[in-house]
Parts: sequence; structure tokens; C-alpha cells
Amino acid sequence: MTQNVPYHGMKHLGKRVYLYASPNSDNIRWMTGALADTGLVVALERNESVVAEGVATHQPQCVFLDYSDQGPWTCDGSITRSIRKNWPHVLVIATGDAGDTNSMIAALRNGVDDFVFVNSEPESVKSAIDVLVSRRKSEQVEVRGQTLALLGARAGMGVSTLASNLAIALQDACGFAPGQVQHPAPQGVALLDLGLPARDSLLYLGQQSSFSFVEGVKNLQRLDRTLLQTALAHDSNGTAILPLPASLSEIKGISYSESVSLIRRMADFYDFLITDLGGFGLNDIVAQTVRDADKVWVVCDQSMGGIVSTAQLLRVLQERGLDIQRFRLIVNKFNPNIHLPAEDVASRLGVALGHVIPERSTALLTA
Repeated sequence: MTQNVPYHGMKHLGKRVYLYASPNSDNIRWMTGALADTGLVVALERNESVVAEGVATHQPQCVFLDYSDQGPWTCDGSITRSIRKNWPHVLVIATGDAGDTNSMIAALRNGVDDFVFVNSEPESVKSAIDVLVSRRKSEQVEVRGQTLALLGARAGMGVSTLASNLAIALQDACGFAPGQVQHPAPQGVALLDLGLPARDSLLYLGQQSSFSFVEGVKNLQRLDRTLLQTALAHDSNGTAILPLPASLSEIKGISYSESVSLIRRMADFYDFLITDLGGFGLNDIVAQTVRDADKVWVVCDQSMGGIVSTAQLLRVLQERGLDIQRFRLIVNKFNPNIHLPAEDVASRLGVALGHVIPERSTALLTA
């Protein structure tokens, strides 16, 4: 696990995060000092699964691997290969002693991007990063779709109904027709149906799917446009839907880092990625998904239970280091005859009011 670092990451500090997989405390102190004015160094065990979890959690610009000690692991490039497959945008730089050419050769054979000497001047480390970043930018401009997370503190808030209708409306606005030739840039809308009760968005859109979020995690290494087009359920207008499995016990078989990686990877393929998290409660995956999202909408109704539950959810998110000031409140099922204005609900929750959706239970039941 990461060492001496609170779970919620360091985004709120406004600094970049760098991971350093090293067992050497002196080397860690040197790296921390070298990058002190540009970012935060998080020390990790030199282990593939630990580094993978660290990358998924902290979203670093660069991972440093310490090759300063000789051992069997230096011939094993599994950590570098894992980063290359799952996070190709993350830089991998090795460190080693100036007089040890064997460690440099081993690191370069394992496919690292660059090599810097331990105890070299801070400018050497910064320069290596800057050169690699500039090279990446010149080679490729990363294009990602916009991501929206919809939160609901408890079931029954109407998050799935909102998510389904919003996905269809955005898909129509994109003008992307089913079967249209795919292009390198993100296209269309995808709905991650991760709310509870499970698979409600899939139900509302009249679709069935044997390919679930768990299957997506298991196929993460081969995820591409062809797989998404053929495996995911699609509404008649082309909206892609990826639901939870029919048996929720299957979720226990997938890891946190893989789940987060799948959600992030989906944004590479679509103009908009909408994630329905209504009623799911709060766990590590939900917190990280909210942290990653470009926009976060919190759905709440006028009920006392809804307001209290939403306040508790927001408080826990704040305790995990999330800035709820960037969230927007959606007051759903709003009844003007109830003397509790939407502005008052937003004020009590401490979140800016985004939208008000009127109560239309009869129309919904008829539909």
C-alpha cells in the first residue's frame, strides 16, 4: 500500500503527484526533495499490484522505479508492462546509482522512458520529466469525452430515470446514428448503469445485456471500439449501456483499481460518459469516480429522509477530500405546493442549485 498518504489523494492541494517505487528511504528523501516545488512524491512498495493501485488512485504524471539495488526483480519488467497496458499516458522513469551501468541497462531493457541518477541535481529529474512530457504532446493530443457522475444518497430519488433520459437526449444532440463509421475521436454517449436497484436504467431503456461492468473489467486489456460496439447493449438511437451484473455477488471478484481503470478508459471512446451512482452508497470506487468526473450532480427530493441522507453523503465526501463546491444539486420531483423551495434545499445542503425537475409521477407511470 502507499506509505504515509491519506486515502483521498492530493488533488485538493493543487499539486501533481509522482509515485516512487523504492525500498530505500534515502532515495525516497532525495526524490521528495528534488520534486518538492513541483509536486508530491508518494512512496510505494516495489510491487506490481501496489503500483497499479497507486496509479489508479493518485493519477500520477510519472512513476519512478528504483533500480539502485540488484536483485531478481530488475530483470522483470512486469511493473512497466502493466503501466504501459493500463495507463499508456503515464511516464515511467527509472532511478539508479551513477556507477552502476547494469541497473541502467536492465531498466532500459524493461522499457522505461528514461533513467536518472540517484542524488543528481533536482533539475536533472525535472528536465527528464519536461522532455518526456513535451515529446508526448508532440506525438499525440489526448482527446477524452466529458464525464458526468449522478449521485443519489438513497434509492428512489429518481437518479436512474434522470440518467436514462439525459443519455438519450445527449445522444440525439450529438447526431450520432447507430452503425455510423467510428472515428478516432470519442463519439456518442455511454451510460454506466451502476446505481441501485441494479440495472434500472437498462430496464427503463427497454434493453437486455449479458455483458456487464464485471465483464468489462475482465476484458479491460482488449477494450476497443469493436468490443464496445458488439458487446454493449445499445438503445435504438445508439446510446451505449453498461450495467451492473444481474448477480451483484460478482462484483466481489473485481478489484478497485481495475474498476476505476475501466470507468476512466470508457471516457476515451465517447463524447459523454454518464455514470448512474444513485443509491449505491459510498465506497472507494464511488468516491474515486466522483473525484474524476468533470461534473457531479447530486439528486435529491424534498423529503426529510432524502435531505438528511444527502447531507450525510456530502459530509462523508468532504471528509474524503472532495470539493463539494463544484457539485450541483438537482432537486427532483419538485412540488411547488410543498413549502420548501428548491433554493432552501440547496442552502441546507451547502451545494449550488443546478436544476429543478417537477414532480410528474403520473406521466412517468403512463410512460
